[in-house]
Amino acid sequence: MTYSLINREFYDAIINFERSEKAQDYYYKVMDTVIEREGVRDTIRNRILRVYAMLFCEDVGAVPGKPAGPEEVEKTADRLYLGSAGFDPDHWYRMQHHFPIIDDDNYDRFAALVIADLKAGPLHDAAVNDADMLLVGGLDPLHMTKEQRQHQHFRTIHAGGLM
Repeated sequence: MTYSLINREFYDAIINFERSEKAQDYYYKVMDTVIEREGVRDTIRNRILRVYAMLFCEDVGAVPGKPAGPEEVEKTADRLYLGSAGFDPDHWYRMQHHFPIIDDDNYDRFAALVIADLKAGPLHDAAVNDADMLLVGGLDPLHMTKEQRQHQHFRTIHAGGLM
């Protein structure tokens, strides 16, 4: 997707969502923006949730072409690692961005954070400048043994061509 609304300002609004009413207003303004592509009208929110589903929810029962819902986002959030696998704030995406609970109230914000970070945030900058990437690990890493976590298969997500 090539919409200029998924930019650094949007990423910053998501990061500052809890601390600023202005950030909340901007976030909702962008997410509720109606766009048209090839004659189909949609919101940025639905586009982001579809991209998130395509990138991360394929093996958790998401319907192809449909937006990710709260359950799909919650099931997949623990699979995302920054640079290398590790259950610490430096590597685990969800912990680094302070999303202890993902539910009906914030699942779309978490999905938007991931996509905005890949498109225009520090993760994008790290990928371009340092070759760091977002890694997607196996399903349910919290219930894996240490050995299973060490030998899980990863795939990388690149920022190019997301939105």
